Amino acid sequence: MPEEIPPTLLRAASTAQPVADPYPSLADLSGVLSRPAMVPGEIYRNPAVGRNEVVVPDVSRTAVLIGDSQSVPLDSWPRRALSALGYNVHFCGYGGTGYTAANGKVGNYIDALERGDWLLPVGTPGLVVVEGGGNDAARGASDALITANANRLLNALKARYPTTRIVMVGTLARGAGNGGGRRSEVDSLLAGIAAKQRITFISAGDWLTRYNLAQHLADSVHMDGEGRTALSAVLERRFRESGVPNAAPQPAAAPVPEAPAGSKKG
Repeated sequence: MPEEIPPTLLRAASTAQPVADPYPSLADLSGVLSRPAMVPGEIYRNPAVGRNEVVVPDVSRTAVLIGDSQSVPLDSWPRRALSALGYNVHFCGYGGTGYTAANGKVGNYIDALERGDWLLPVGTPGLVVVEGGGNDAARGASDALITANANRLLNALKARYPTTRIVMVGTLARGAGNGGGRRSEVDSLLAGIAAKQRITFISAGDWLTRYNLAQHLADSVHMDGEGRTALSAVLERRFRESGVPNAAPQPAAAPVPEAPAGSKKG
């Protein structure tokens, strides 16, 4: 029997607001400054890593989401799950990409990072989430190449954000016993990579059948609106079960000083 999604999570997911993406296109990130940038949207050349980075507002409450077309829509299931934990989402990725897959304009995850197809944020984000693997599976990438590129990416992220928790979300599929095929295989491969890297892994390799969500496929791999809402509830629960923390609380507003006794308002 398919596993049921708790109604309370579904209600919460259905009312969650899509996370605004303040940097929706590469064109918005084209300017390069010669000084440290402090204004959101401006670019800073990080001399420690030799790459450009972008300033985002409230970086400590930001989750960096690296992903493919499953993560692209503003109401995507990964974005909505992160929003439910209180994070602002800074998206790095594009449809048609993955650990080895490129889309013709944007490289695979590690190549895109190294050549600046998308930019990581300045400072220390609250969380980094890497989602994907479906395009690697569809294009027949070998285990060896996926493993090599995934390790390169994870090592680069650890070097850049040594104190930030990194979570991998696997490849959405039907499951090995229900026609998941190469997609489910890649999900299992990524689980092993994450274990060796000692980072949290959340498998999605059987979610379509486990949660009876194949009926909500808009095409062979992408979800319709109801499916995205349902999957976001599943992922939020998995995040919480894995000990992924909520975003840091908003800083308290400074108290307004009281006027001295006997003073008059002008």
